[in-house]
Amino acid sequence: MSSTGGPDCMHGDPGLQPERTTLAWGRTMMALVTASAIFLRWLPRYGLLILVLIVVSFGAAVAIYLTQKRRYRTASEGIEREKVEADVNAVLWTALAGVALGALGLLIVASE
Repeated sequence: MSSTGGPDCMHGDPGLQPERTTLAWGRTMMALVTASAIFLRWLPRYGLLILVLIVVSFGAAVAIYLTQKRRYRTASEGIEREKVEADVNAVLWTALAGVALGALGLLIVASE
């Protein structure tokens, strides 16, 4: 481990925004996995339709996991260039997943 924050740290300050953002995305990913597990409890009551909620929430968590290194690398390179841009696409896709989960949940409850 180096004094600049470890082997994965691409910049000189390990407490900068890329690390905090990575932690926030990690919490979002864990919340989606937890929601998937909670949806499993609803399977006996709502039937197989609940599997759609599980697939959407777990799929969003997997997408966050698979794109995490790219987001970190982009943010770290932005610090080096002194020009960091927001990852609007990631935020919009995550928001879309949240809206889809809400809408699907309402449809499933209404179809009971």
